Amino acid sequence: MAGGCFWCTEAVFQDIAGVRAVESGYIGGSGANPTYKQVCSGTTGHAEAIRVTFDPAVLSLADLLDIHFATHDPTQLNRQGNDVGTQYRSALFPLDDAQRSEMEAAIVRAGADRTAPIVTTIEGPAVWYPAEDYHQEYWNGEGQRNPYCLAVIPPKLAKLRKSFANRLKAD
Repeated sequence: MAGGCFWCTEAVFQDIAGVRAVESGYIGGSGANPTYKQVCSGTTGHAEAIRVTFDPAVLSLADLLDIHFATHDPTQLNRQGNDVGTQYRSALFPLDDAQRSEMEAAIVRAGADRTAPIVTTIEGPAVWYPAEDYHQEYWNGEGQRNPYCLAVIPPKLAKLRKSFANRLKAD
């Protein structure tokens, strides 16, 4: 799933019950093994994204997608807040036709209560490239001292806690 800066989306999904792992990375572009600097340049076509591994007995893909749409702005084309460029696009990358169908339904649900159209794309198949190690679990370490993260992530987490309290991991 792509929805802006991967540091910001990763932080949201780490707190959800049923999520086993969240990995930041790059997807949907050209060229193998892109670096953060290359992706940030906007020239590779890759999106900053997260790969979420989850337990479907605890959390459905539909629930995961609803959380994704509620915690980023899927009406902004190639931008999230101050992050501008195709690398920050709202996009989904299904692994199969069943996931594609779930994603199409999630876009319809997300658009039902918005006046602006959803611009989230469904792309793929695409190759996943894990981001460099220092990007993984960024909010849990360096992100807590990064002014950008401190401005962007806490409001996302507050929205998560308010709207999806029943989906959070037990403390």
